[in-house]
Amino acid sequence: MKRLILIAIGAIAAHIGKTQSITPTEQQLVRTVESNMHWTYRILEESVNINSGTFNIPGVRATGDHYAKELRALGFNVEWVKLPDSLRRAGHLVATRQGKKGKKVLLIGHLDTVFEPEMPANPYRKVNETTVTGQGVVDMKGGNVMVIAALKALHEQKLLDDATITVYFTGDEENVGQPFSVSRADLIERAKQHDVALAFEAAGNMNLVATARRGSGNWTLRVEGRQGHSSGIFLNQSYGAVFEASRILTEFRQKLSMEKYLSFNPGLMAGGSELNYSDSTQSAVVSGKTNIISPRAVVLGDLRYISDAQKDRAKEKMKAIAAKSLKGTSATIRFQDRYPPMPPTAGNRALVKQLSAVSLALGYGPVQEGDPATRGAGDVSFVAKYLDCLDGLGASGSGAHAPGETIDLALYPKLIKRATVFLYRLTR
Repeated sequence: MKRLILIAIGAIAAHIGKTQSITPTEQQLVRTVESNMHWTYRILEESVNINSGTFNIPGVRATGDHYAKELRALGFNVEWVKLPDSLRRAGHLVATRQGKKGKKVLLIGHLDTVFEPEMPANPYRKVNETTVTGQGVVDMKGGNVMVIAALKALHEQKLLDDATITVYFTGDEENVGQPFSVSRADLIERAKQHDVALAFEAAGNMNLVATARRGSGNWTLRVEGRQGHSSGIFLNQSYGAVFEASRILTEFRQKLSMEKYLSFNPGLMAGGSELNYSDSTQSAVVSGKTNIISPRAVVLGDLRYISDAQKDRAKEKMKAIAAKSLKGTSATIRFQDRYPPMPPTAGNRALVKQLSAVSLALGYGPVQEGDPATRGAGDVSFVAKYLDCLDGLGASGSGAHAPGETIDLALYPKLIKRATVFLYRLTR
């Protein structure tokens, strides 16, 4: 019996070793990535030093042109997808290669950053041997350059010749042009022609990737109450708009906050005898007196959810709570959907297993699903219902969206090697 157990263990180990091995072709790809790292860092530095805040349209276009030059050199057909002038956005960079082998893969990044020209400059600068700072260096120019570096290694080994790959770098991910049905229409249509989408938003942890991202939307609560003298608030007068708004928010917290992955945040609240609120600027001017029962209140918040079903349940509960008005008050709540959710699926989880096999073969350890609650919305969410997706494959660093944003250069070559081998296996 002992001998049989040892034989079984040996067979399992042999199988694991076989499935986690790296082939000679993949070894050559790894060496190619290593030999190209000086080029990779140069392309990264040059792109970081181009200001491409979402509303700096010439800067976004310049960043796209910078990447387009490199993608054309790799045999990609490159085009610029224009958006209507009314959206006041630069548009999107798209590069394609058509083949007949393997999965059809969509690679997603974005050209814009949150750093507009009027903000303090933060050029590409080395902090120490393993850290570089710069505007958008990790979110997400580091991820964009990873995509190009992986494709360059595959091209140099003549492994792109029969692959179908689309690189899609949006120009307004940080502040998406509305309506979304216009600004993301082309991305969605192209996604439908592919099998897999890989998004290169920043990797919070090298061994965690996103199989799911929560969707997001906004809600606006408007409350009215009968104005009167404050002395009668608990007698025959109205409870007032401020008490009613507070009651509604408290019930939201009490009755909805325990559902996993569901969150809702009241980001603005105003109430008084005089209230002027602007939807376009999300600002309010308010005045009142302590001896007046407030007749008006407004609350603006967001709603985040893992699936459309969870979103719909939350909306119905919130409507029901708002409808139970205190004496002398009434309330209405209006919802605006923004990013769709990227729910976890069997296909997404299968991709994690494939990526983990690559990571183990390279000696980087296993890869697991990250917690969707730690992720914000992203472009991959717009295509998640049409194909299998992974996100969080990009560069690792810290301080995204803040001065002093950094990229971890110690992990960067490893992340590029892993992405290169993963892409090679998908396109075989």
